Amino acid sequence: MPELPDAELESVLAELRGLDPQGQRTAQVLRDTLDQLYDGQRTGRYRVDQLHKTEKTHCGTLVEINLHREFEFGDGETLDYNIAAVEVDCKYSQTLGGRRILQKKNGHLCLLVWADDASSRWSMGMVRVTPERLNTGGNRDRKATLNQAGREAITWLFDGAALPPNILLQLDRAEVDKIMALNSGQQRINEIFRVAMGKIVGRGVVATLGQQDDYMKRVRANGGARTVLQPEGIVILGQYGSHAAIARALGVPAPGGGNSLSVRLARASAPGPGVAQIDGALWRLATVSDPVVQAPTLPKT
Repeated sequence: MPELPDAELESVLAELRGLDPQGQRTAQVLRDTLDQLYDGQRTGRYRVDQLHKTEKTHCGTLVEINLHREFEFGDGETLDYNIAAVEVDCKYSQTLGGRRILQKKNGHLCLLVWADDASSRWSMGMVRVTPERLNTGGNRDRKATLNQAGREAITWLFDGAALPPNILLQLDRAEVDKIMALNSGQQRINEIFRVAMGKIVGRGVVATLGQQDDYMKRVRANGGARTVLQPEGIVILGQYGSHAAIARALGVPAPGGGNSLSVRLARASAPGPGVAQIDGALWRLATVSDPVVQAPTLPKT
């Protein structure tokens, strides 16, 4: 027998879809929350397994708070949020389907959020919590997980969507260890842009490698990585509109929101696909057989 429509659930889902149709805002909240938890600027950490147990537990609370701030949800009287005039609980998990739910709140709507930094994926769904959808057990604080029926009842807004990547988790661990062992923040930032060309490098990664207050200064020209790498033919594209246009012309991802991306360039003989005009000349992505030449100076806006 098919289930009856759940008007409250549909109302909340419609509100969430309207607030974040592509999921980009939620994805960035999750990225920023993980970086907040690592606190790489002070600690040099960049992996979940480097966190203390209490910090891992605190991650769910930070996600709930940061989503609340980003979307300006109303406060619930007994649950976390008031969305579309409906009380909604929020549960975050680093293991898909593993978050425990308070049994005393049976019948309520629960917003389920999951993220995995290693795979750069995240999910968000909504479920109505009922007794027949829970695995009951002898947990002292009366918590239970969703059973198979409960998992099948989830309506996914985003399922396995792309999380803004942590490039330090995508590189070989030995390579990252060598970078982290360098003596200065500037050396570490220079090296990440050498070894991770063509990949987005987020602000959190720069903070982790720089480990200083004005860490983005180490990316810029006037003595930063852009100056150091220019003789090696490498440019570092940033969030400027002109840099995004150059990225599109070259056929690489356009960085935004404080992110950066490095590429090595070679002179192009004619305009066309994959060719960008920079500093009055034509440039393309360099191949391994192209000689190293001085990279052009990027526009500043």
